[in-house]
Amino acid sequence: MGYARAISPYADKKWGWRMLSPALLASAVYRHGWSFLPNQVLPPLMANTIIGATLYTSYLQALGFLHEPSARATKRADPLPSPINTFTAGFIAGSIQSLIAAPLDALQVRFHATEFVGGKYRNMWQYAYLKSREIGIRGVFAGWSLSLVRDSFGSAVFFSTFEYIKGQAFYSFVSNYYGHYGKLTGSQQDALRAQGKGNAMAGNPVITPHYMLEPSFILLAGVAASLAQAVIQYPVSRIQDIHYGRLEWIDAHSTGKAIATGTRQRGALGLYASAYRKTFKQCLAIARREGGLRRWLFRDFLLRTLTQVPSTSAGLIVFEVIRRKYGDASDVVKIQKDGYDILLV
Repeated sequence: MGYARAISPYADKKWGWRMLSPALLASAVYRHGWSFLPNQVLPPLMANTIIGATLYTSYLQALGFLHEPSARATKRADPLPSPINTFTAGFIAGSIQSLIAAPLDALQVRFHATEFVGGKYRNMWQYAYLKSREIGIRGVFAGWSLSLVRDSFGSAVFFSTFEYIKGQAFYSFVSNYYGHYGKLTGSQQDALRAQGKGNAMAGNPVITPHYMLEPSFILLAGVAASLAQAVIQYPVSRIQDIHYGRLEWIDAHSTGKAIATGTRQRGALGLYASAYRKTFKQCLAIARREGGLRRWLFRDFLLRTLTQVPSTSAGLIVFEVIRRKYGDASDVVKIQKDGYDILLV
């Protein structure tokens, strides 16, 4: 999308509806033809899809290993996984994701739209091939430690927050909200008990919560998980921006035919190793000028985060819908109360 924005005739103008993603794509297709989509849009789209699928698949596998009921093909795990289990599974999934995403991150931070406009690269496929060959395996994984911290802890907080709100918090709310049954009069209790007669699941009357209650908690869980993840990932990304700028300088001075000598290779490795120390020194220097480390790390945090919450929450809802669609619909959960049951279907 950065390339589509760079070649847009409205790139230098103030923000407007023409700078929205659909408008940018429509403008690019109009000017460059339909080949713009498979050549420029499809590669990053495929990469992001693979990374997202890797994250969610790894999480489900890790959670099923740590919490056996979560591995069953049911709509709900009973009992619910503990926050420790979801945090650990998210940490494992995030670590795997950071490993798979390392080549994409390396290409993304070295991307300059001017190189495409100037004709250095014809399309994203060529850019990915030539740039990967230029920086090599060493350049691909340079700075991976920061990505590992960002993705592992970010995913751990993300999934543990999501699962806790849609699970434990939802169950607690339902139990408390529908716990007024004990305060009903005798005739009201008899009427409710009569509604539960013939129910094969239990002799007690059954209360089914409103059908919109659980989707609302899933949406709330998605928003809260996105915000919690951003608290971890946003400041680390700020540091990464500084660090990747330093890595680009190293790439420019350590690639080419001159790098063939062993001495030059060892020197480049030393530069990559010392880049972390210099990055942190630079970050501290910038933070002092900006009025403090926390103020600099979280500058524009709320605005940037709120723009990402809708897409992340939508992805979580789709993830949850698919997980339940292929679950066993006959397996329901009952919350047993004094004299009645709350049925979750």
